[in-house]
Amino acid sequence: MVNQERLWNRLMALGGIGKQATGGITRLSFTSEERAAKDLVRQWMNDAGLEVREDAVGNLIGCKRGTDSQAPLVLAGSHIDSVQNGGNFDGPLGVLSAVEALQCMNEAGVETYRSIEVVAFTDEEGARFRFGMTGSRGLAGKLTAQELGATDDSGVSIAEAMREWGFDPDCIAEAARPEGSVHAYVELHIEQGKILEQADLPVGVVTGLAGPLWLKFTVTGQAGHAGTTPMSMRHDALVAAAEIIQVIEQEAARQDATVATVGQVHLFPGGVNIIPGRVEFTLDLRDVNAQTRGAVEGEIRRLAQQICDDRALSLDVEILQDIAPVACSEDVQDAVYDACATVGIRTVPVVSGAGHDCMQLQELCPVGMIFVRSKDGVSHHPDEWSSPEDCATGASVLYHTLLNLASRE
Repeated sequence: MVNQERLWNRLMALGGIGKQATGGITRLSFTSEERAAKDLVRQWMNDAGLEVREDAVGNLIGCKRGTDSQAPLVLAGSHIDSVQNGGNFDGPLGVLSAVEALQCMNEAGVETYRSIEVVAFTDEEGARFRFGMTGSRGLAGKLTAQELGATDDSGVSIAEAMREWGFDPDCIAEAARPEGSVHAYVELHIEQGKILEQADLPVGVVTGLAGPLWLKFTVTGQAGHAGTTPMSMRHDALVAAAEIIQVIEQEAARQDATVATVGQVHLFPGGVNIIPGRVEFTLDLRDVNAQTRGAVEGEIRRLAQQICDDRALSLDVEILQDIAPVACSEDVQDAVYDACATVGIRTVPVVSGAGHDCMQLQELCPVGMIFVRSKDGVSHHPDEWSSPEDCATGASVLYHTLLNLASRE
């Protein structure tokens, strides 16, 4: 149902923007690399016969009009920004598959009752400002002016970066979709796991997404001379932080589906011969069950405080991001299962451990996801890979899923 060669060539061409010497891709939000990528995708949207625009937060949108332009529409898409030295499929496959699906509909003269829009969301990864899903938050009406104050390593805020691109941060509310205006949202994405590969299946139907909770721990003790301070008199923030990190691993491992990652650690003053006086580290805590995640978070906080109290240190815990786990719509899942049957493939239900833009849209409309098999489950890495055949199969399933959802009154 789709043009495999065209889809693959576009994936490879987009992958040339932000290409690193390592073979990975770096396209951070509101940079020249992301601008070049969006301009190229805009060109392909035009080639597909779509009406193209950018909204108030920089989401790139291509629309195929339905026979009833007033009916709640169907959204599909993903993102084209990347992590540092990331892969070529995480995000772009979902955007380009949706463009390909709509282009095939237009080429075949297929009309739908509902309009269908493909969205390339701004800054899903959060790699530059450590605040992700900016575009989908804006579309869902959740983005606030305060959140635009998040800064990158150079001290540039999201608001400042938006202004450099010609967007007015004071107008972000214009990107929000009215209640009842969206019938459903579907996102195609690589699995970033090994379930489909082990099952020897090209496509999976996502039943739910684990919600990421990002915390920043700050442990404060007392810096001192490494040679003149006896061990019994030290208030070493790093030793306490190391104990807390071990507790984090142990508490997450007690649960079946909980995962916990300490991804950043900074210590101060940072001298070879100075006892660390302050340590900051982040925690990414996820589970598909909100109650389980909350219980693990509570125990980690309790034990961390106990460790600091025992060592006469102070502890501060800041919430950087808190996204609730999401259950995918049964109606959207049914539409995907029907599409798989039409394409003639077997599929299985899968769960997403990663966060995606669809999590921000769950209060706006029913949401669902289609996963495409990932080689070795590798993601956020130059070796990230899905075969041309699997990409085309996923795009074909997306084609029929959109047709199922957009043809219903």
